[in-house]
Amino acid sequence: MWGFFVLVGHLALHRHKQGAGKQGQVLHRSKRGWVWNQFFVIEEYTGPDPVLVGRLHSDVDSGDGNIKYILSGEGAGTIFVIDDKTGNIHATKTLDREEQAQYTLTAQAVARDTNKPLEPPSEFIVKVQDINDNPPEFLHGPYYARVPEMSNVGTSVMQVTATDADDPTYGNSARLVYSILQGQPYFSVEPQTGIIRTALPNMDREARQEYDVVIQAKDMGGHMGGLSGTTEVKITLTDVNDNPPKFPQSVYPMSVSEDKVPGEEVGRLKAKDPDLGDNGLVNYRLIDGDGLGMFELSTDSETREAVIKLKKMVDFETKKTYTLKVEGSNTYVDPQFLAWGPYKDEATIKISVEDADEPPVFVAPSYTFEVEENAPEGTLVGRVHAKDTDVANNPVRYMIPRYTDVEQFFSINSEDGMITTTRPLDRETQAWHNISVSATEIGGHHQDTKVRVNIKVKDVNDNAPEFATNNEVLMCETVVPGKVIETVSAVDKDEMAHRQHFTFSLAPEVAHNHNFSLKDNRDSTASVYVLRKGFSRLTQDVYYLPIEINDNGFPAMSSTNTLTIRVCSCDSKDTILSCNVEPYVLPAGLSTGALIAILACIVILLAIVVLFVALRRQKKEPLIVFEEEDIRENIITYDDEGGGEEDTEAFDIATLQNPDGANGFLPRKDIKPELQYPIRPGIGRPAANSVDRQTQHGFNSKTVDDSLFLFFTAEKMRCPIHPVPPLLPSTITFHTNSTNE
Repeated sequence: MWGFFVLVGHLALHRHKQGAGKQGQVLHRSKRGWVWNQFFVIEEYTGPDPVLVGRLHSDVDSGDGNIKYILSGEGAGTIFVIDDKTGNIHATKTLDREEQAQYTLTAQAVARDTNKPLEPPSEFIVKVQDINDNPPEFLHGPYYARVPEMSNVGTSVMQVTATDADDPTYGNSARLVYSILQGQPYFSVEPQTGIIRTALPNMDREARQEYDVVIQAKDMGGHMGGLSGTTEVKITLTDVNDNPPKFPQSVYPMSVSEDKVPGEEVGRLKAKDPDLGDNGLVNYRLIDGDGLGMFELSTDSETREAVIKLKKMVDFETKKTYTLKVEGSNTYVDPQFLAWGPYKDEATIKISVEDADEPPVFVAPSYTFEVEENAPEGTLVGRVHAKDTDVANNPVRYMIPRYTDVEQFFSINSEDGMITTTRPLDRETQAWHNISVSATEIGGHHQDTKVRVNIKVKDVNDNAPEFATNNEVLMCETVVPGKVIETVSAVDKDEMAHRQHFTFSLAPEVAHNHNFSLKDNRDSTASVYVLRKGFSRLTQDVYYLPIEINDNGFPAMSSTNTLTIRVCSCDSKDTILSCNVEPYVLPAGLSTGALIAILACIVILLAIVVLFVALRRQKKEPLIVFEEEDIRENIITYDDEGGGEEDTEAFDIATLQNPDGANGFLPRKDIKPELQYPIRPGIGRPAANSVDRQTQHGFNSKTVDDSLFLFFTAEKMRCPIHPVPPLLPSTITFHTNSTNE
């Protein structure tokens, strides 16, 4: 339908009245000559001719063409053109309201010849008239929504909104109405608001989880001729705990071999629950059955299966079948659906025990036997016994693994398990013997098993007592008679019984000595007393006191132990100063007379040598002595090899050094030197009634040669030199005599 609007303007005359002077001035009002109506142009017009928008006309226009109309502003000259004579305005292009809804223009009327304005400029608006040319659009589609399963009818799912670019203030071009094209009868939509709601009760996720819904928006209020747009809505039903767990089977058969160890898996079962996540979690527990003590149940965290494991070893020969009852229940229960029934289920497990070829079993888990020490070879220790628990009940063979009895103290009868000794045992060497015995079934798979056998060696009193310590007793020279110088105690390698005690006494050979006495304290100790005074370490520095010790064993054992008593020098407070024998050495400083005597002897010796050489020259004898002669023959001939007992028998240097040696007392040569220290010359031997053993000297032939040469030369020369005895070793020997040796 074609149409256009015409704007008619009229121009009023301008009258100006002027007055003389300020007092008579008359004000004139200028009256506008334009009368405007709003211009309209329909959008999207596509006719063959330009659309007449309107006409400009001034009442001063007489129609003779002297007035010129001018148009300026938005779109002037491009979209809108004007006929400068008639004032007609045309739109030369198709307009779109959605791009620009109105245009502001300015109209002018001027004299054609002089371009002098005949009307003041005036603005007017050209408004684009809307038509329904835009369909509704869903700008945020497609949509995704979630709603819990089993929701009530009318539960809101979500709201969708469409927009229309047409003018909402003009007609019904932008008035929208919503409807559902797909998704019925499960969902519905409110026509005015676009809110989607559930339309069916008890929609089950386990039956169908997703729904594709199509929503339409139509303008013009939904009437015929209106434009429409659609969008898709994907609706997902979320899970609720509306299903109880269910075991697929009511009875589950399982089996386990009797050779399985605790902790091994027996079987699995699982209750099905179609719910998801926490709603589908199932807890399992054993609630009944005769196998509750033999089996245990756990849940696999990944597969959510109930795992049956062996708790204790089963025995086919004892019990062949077990029954268990398992319950599976939901961890989380929705109170909204409690009325739908208990959310748990039960199943029965029947476990059969399978027979296995097992190794023999010992009657006892371990064995402990006793045997006396020193028992002869072949003494019975004890017997072990094992049996085959299988149905076949095969015979058993016994043996002792060598690595458990390396020295082979024991042997075992392979048929009856009797253990015997192979040699006498010594408790003091090894009090316990821990061995193993292996039992192997004859036939089958030759399986074996081992058992621990602990053998205790019983004590026999076969060891004599002895001193608890072997320390020397240090005694002052000034000790007073009756003083206790030592309290001795004893130990015994045999097993110390609760009432075992020791008795002490002096050995018979020293029972009546005049130096020391012994008192038994009757508490397994004894005190050593001094009988006299006047001890001198220069006379005798060591005493040996043999003491006899007896135990109360059966049979009783005794031994003689020697106590070493050393004489020491002490101060007035009986503080020991020295216990060693002082060596005889030349003084560090010699007197003047001694030095002169030594020099005189040296000069005399040199003079004798010079005189001897001179006499030999006068006789014209060679000074050099050949093999058949030796100048030492003038003194003494001693052609034995050095060292050995022959030298000491040929020349007893002790006779020269010790005047007491002339008394006929010969030193013992059957004692080997042990402790060596220098002695002072001239010290006499110990008294004859001493309880010690004599000191023995040892020396070699070269020592005798040199000593004799010096001695005889000095005797001939009567030279007052100091005799320097050889450093001879002195020995103190500790002897222990045992009656059982």
